[in-house]
Amino acid sequence: MVSLFARLPPLQTLRAFEAAGRLSSMTLAAQELNLTHGAVSRHIKTLEAHLGVPLFERLTRRIVLTEAGATFLAVVARSLAELTREAERLRSLNTGTRLTLSTSVSLASKWLAPRLHRLMVRLPDYDVHLDVTDINVDLSDGRIDAAVRYGAGQYPNAVAERILDEMVTPVCSPAYASKIGAGASPAELARGTLLHEDRMLANWEQWFALAGLAQLRSRGPAYSHGSLAIEAALRGEGVALGRSMLVAEDLAAGRLVAPFPKLTLKAERGYDLVYRPGNQDHPKVRAVRDWLADEIRLFLSNVSRQASALD
Repeated sequence: MVSLFARLPPLQTLRAFEAAGRLSSMTLAAQELNLTHGAVSRHIKTLEAHLGVPLFERLTRRIVLTEAGATFLAVVARSLAELTREAERLRSLNTGTRLTLSTSVSLASKWLAPRLHRLMVRLPDYDVHLDVTDINVDLSDGRIDAAVRYGAGQYPNAVAERILDEMVTPVCSPAYASKIGAGASPAELARGTLLHEDRMLANWEQWFALAGLAQLRSRGPAYSHGSLAIEAALRGEGVALGRSMLVAEDLAAGRLVAPFPKLTLKAERGYDLVYRPGNQDHPKVRAVRDWLADEIRLFLSNVSRQASALD
């Protein structure tokens, strides 16, 4: 008796069809799959011959799904996605010695990555992997063991422990501070270029209000990531409202200065350790939690010491 699965089209033809259908282009599908245009075309013709129906209308400069093709694409895309998720789940079962920690681009580049070596020293039996993305990753598939996120503390289908509330204060390069006379008065900052982080409610308007200068101009260029605003400040392009964790290393090294370290504004968001429900006592989560607690204690101690030195 012939197996039902023997009647399935070859997998490579389905991958080529899915990509071409999703992108409405054999050329783009070929680029995505690292194949030639001819190879993609042959795979799709093989699939059409296997099914006995045309899946695309070939027009002069483009391809369009037929009605049968559109229906089949939905099934193929869903099936391939399910196969991918299950493959990822099975791969995760063989990651007993792998610890994957996810975090955002800004936090990874400006604070977490430079300290990750100390987690590796603590866990010599684990292979530590850092997954960097600004998307709140799905923890349910087991691929990510824990995440460190900057947010409001609410994450779908996950548990969050607040590890640090965030504060912001103006920072700029030493040369830029001299150029605009920063440090004499908060009003002097408005003479320079004010660098903004998009979507941050703890913004320049709020900071000037804290300084008693609510009417001062607060326009200026904005950046999607806090780290990008800080990089602009490092280049001497203006004054940024720097999140404490993102500017810590640059302040300690003297690459940035904080003209008014006592005028700090609490940000609306903070940093959370995020993990799957029921995993609060998992050895990997405990290890990350303990390491973060020590790193934050050291960080706050250094911040306090720097502030005392300025008194």
